[in-house]
Amino acid sequence: MNIKILDKEVQEFITEKANSTYDISALVLSGSPFDAISVQELAQQVQAKRKAKSKLPTWYSKKEIYYPPTLNLEQTSSETTALYKSNLVSGDSLIDLTGGFGIDDYYFSKRIKKAIHCELNTDLSVIAAHNFKVLGSENIKTYTGNGLDILKEQTFVDWIYIDPSRRHDTKGKVFFLEDCLPNVPDNLDLFFQKSNNILLKTSPLLDLQTGINALKNIKEIHVVAVENEVKELLWILDKTNKEDIKITTVNILKSGNQTFSFIQKEEARQPINIGEPIKYLYEPNSAILKSGGFLSISTAFKVKKLHLHSHLYSSDQKIDFPGREFEILAIYPYQKKIMSKAAITKANITTRNFPESVATLRKKHKIKDGGDIYLFFTTDHTNKKIVVACKKINF
Repeated sequence: MNIKILDKEVQEFITEKANSTYDISALVLSGSPFDAISVQELAQQVQAKRKAKSKLPTWYSKKEIYYPPTLNLEQTSSETTALYKSNLVSGDSLIDLTGGFGIDDYYFSKRIKKAIHCELNTDLSVIAAHNFKVLGSENIKTYTGNGLDILKEQTFVDWIYIDPSRRHDTKGKVFFLEDCLPNVPDNLDLFFQKSNNILLKTSPLLDLQTGINALKNIKEIHVVAVENEVKELLWILDKTNKEDIKITTVNILKSGNQTFSFIQKEEARQPINIGEPIKYLYEPNSAILKSGGFLSISTAFKVKKLHLHSHLYSSDQKIDFPGREFEILAIYPYQKKIMSKAAITKANITTRNFPESVATLRKKHKIKDGGDIYLFFTTDHTNKKIVVACKKINF
């Protein structure tokens, strides 16, 4: 950490360049105007501050924030998701075994009396400690070293938080829990010796059933999406838990959050409500699609599925649904002559339980992207291929 970067004139330079459309490559070619700071260091700070503007607005707005390499910034939680997960914990103490840049711990510290930030990378640990001081987070204690070793030195904490590294020395980028560091399944006994509560963040690519098979004492799973893109899977493990797993889905939107919860074991017990498309069509948000709660959502909102495997829903009365809502304009059997007669030349296309790709359909039927019409190519309850033409109501 080059403390000269924190000098007033350097900070002003970084802020000016970050707030402009200044070309980073031009900066590298022109060289550093500051003797004690390399042009590479300057470029890193400018580039990182730019990325922080939307992802980390609190950090962006503060003076004297020191940014890590871009890779560390890309791997960190956004403020949006960090705030969400902070509301899942409470109590006196929390230890973060994989602290990183410290975004999560900053928000944990607002809910927990004492937060412990552990980071194996010395430079990143020093940077996080500096930034915590700038942000006024005085109840966060930073340690440099292996989080597992630091945990062993603790007596007992209310919460253990883990965001395992998903980069493997030989396998590259991974998402199975056994391949991540630390290996959470192998260390569960240690974790439960030190705490009754574990909050685990995993890749959105991890299959929920695979995670359930690898872990134990799972109380809740939170599927967190931001603007309809799944960002995180959060697992709450409770040493004393005897209840079935509750799955909560949240899609965080600028207009407000879409939330839906169900009990994982009860999903298979739900009635199968299948029916034809009527007046309104609904597509669940990405968090629900990831959760697998396809029958539970049908039961909860009293809507019918078009097909067991299509994951599209319909009703004759408009409802507020956690996903995209459409008014049905027409329903076509999927036949080339009928599609030609419909004469739709521009539309937004989605496929659900359909054998052809969007690209193939556009080329075959000469449909350009965009416009106000939405076409859903899918399979109905009689196993016939259909096209549902709609106009969007919301989201």
